[in-house]
Amino acid sequence: MSISQKCQYAMRAVFELAKRNGQGPVKISEIAKTQFIPARFLENILNELKQGSFVDSRRGKNGGYYLAREPEAISMGEIIRFVDGPFNPVDCLTDCPTDRCKFYGDCVFLPIWEQISETVAEIYDKISFQNLLEQEEKRAHTTRFNYAI
Repeated sequence: MSISQKCQYAMRAVFELAKRNGQGPVKISEIAKTQFIPARFLENILNELKQGSFVDSRRGKNGGYYLAREPEAISMGEIIRFVDGPFNPVDCLTDCPTDRCKFYGDCVFLPIWEQISETVAEIYDKISFQNLLEQEEKRAHTTRFNYAI
């Protein structure tokens, strides 16, 4: 399963809002600048995330977007599923019978595809945006600069 660019932008936007959680609404332009997301896409992505109850917004001069839930209550898996759909490595795992191949139900590979799908989902669901904030903090403390020329 490949994660779309749109989904990567959505996760980076949520991550930026998690970094600023509790500091008030953040303007689209600030999120776009710090996370290198084209602003024209970001507005649509944030509106979709708002519909999914991941973010909320406030209008006005001091308006912008903010997390609708705490960073520890939002997982990468939720965002990926919301934006890109289920973690299926093959199309035959979808609920739509027209997508199933002629071997469906008697396919030797199907249990493997199902196990892969469940394992990937389990990994992504364990990673909250709070975990990502902690990883970033840890990386910032372990990064060593080499000023040698």
